[in-house]
Amino acid sequence: MKFTAFLKTRGATAAIFMGIFYAVAMLGIFLPGYTAIPGNVDKLPIAIINDDAGKNGAMIAENLQENLPFKEIETDITNKQALKDLELNDLALVVHIPKTFSENIQKGEASSSIDFTINEAGATVVSSTMNSVVTEINSQLSTQFSQQTAQGVLMNFNVPEKQAAELAEKIEKSYVGNVVTINEIPDGMNHNMLPMFLTMAGYVGAMIGAMQLVGAFRASRGKASKTRLFTYVQMAALLIAVVSSIIAVGVAYLIDKPSGDLFFGIVGQQILNYMVCFNFTAILIFLFGEGGMILNLPILLMQTIANGATITRDMMHAPYEWMSHISPMYYSVQAYFANLFGSISPSPYIWSMAAVGAIAMLINMAIVAFLHKPMPVQVSETEVEKKAAEITA
Repeated sequence: MKFTAFLKTRGATAAIFMGIFYAVAMLGIFLPGYTAIPGNVDKLPIAIINDDAGKNGAMIAENLQENLPFKEIETDITNKQALKDLELNDLALVVHIPKTFSENIQKGEASSSIDFTINEAGATVVSSTMNSVVTEINSQLSTQFSQQTAQGVLMNFNVPEKQAAELAEKIEKSYVGNVVTINEIPDGMNHNMLPMFLTMAGYVGAMIGAMQLVGAFRASRGKASKTRLFTYVQMAALLIAVVSSIIAVGVAYLIDKPSGDLFFGIVGQQILNYMVCFNFTAILIFLFGEGGMILNLPILLMQTIANGATITRDMMHAPYEWMSHISPMYYSVQAYFANLFGSISPSPYIWSMAAVGAIAMLINMAIVAFLHKPMPVQVSETEVEKKAAEITA
């Protein structure tokens, strides 16, 4: 056989096609998706709450609204409500100017501070961006208030050395930015990426499992009714989900060492994640056979951006944001963030993921019921002999 003839074989042509298709799909999905960083940072919602009774707080709040690069800045909200929204990742940053801020600045008796609160249990780009923004704000405010204090203090140069030292310290500490981090994630990128990696492990395994089990479904037609075979497919998927989830979570515990109290909750979510992803990816395979796997690849790639582990919905371009609403990966990642590092219940995300899985299963049932033609069930020779023996007896 010549090389040109070998290239014309089914396996070679399929490999050539997949090499080109995967390269185009990956670059065509990833590169546009990541243009949202830092391009769409201005879409992140923040809150500025000014409780200061003096002029300084109003001045700072106004300057922040004018100069910060965010289009959505909430001001008509209480600090308590803003912190709740931050817990839910509905806000990216909460800036709180306390009631006594101007008073402390004027008296110079205690360091005056503004609270900047950031939630780490969310998209990595958000927390890193907010930390950079807060650092820049604090640097500018520190310089500004030190200069103001210096102008008031150094009008008299003939002061004793001890008093001069005290005044210098007062100038230096006239403003201190208070950065508050809630739901802190342990150091190490492995911790930040754990929600995404657990979800990806379940999704990819479920996608490959869907191809294999639906293939077994098609190959077994005629040996049992399609209803029974569909039930077998779901039962086999559930068995795989349980075994693979226990192993996956075990590996995660060996490396990342989450709290032992969370073990069964994480295993349960991973099992649900597998089953939802299985039925979600099985739709195209039930419809198009092995060709459905090709279509599943770009959907998988799209969800790696739309799952919210790196960027939030607020930053996503429209196609990725749309995908996040039907993506099992999005709800799984957010549930893991809440469960592993957050202080809110993961239940809303769990129920949303379960709803996606239930709808996907109903679609698969409809495909099998209406698009797959029924085939007569072949009775094996053993079963024929058994029935004949029963009749004879």
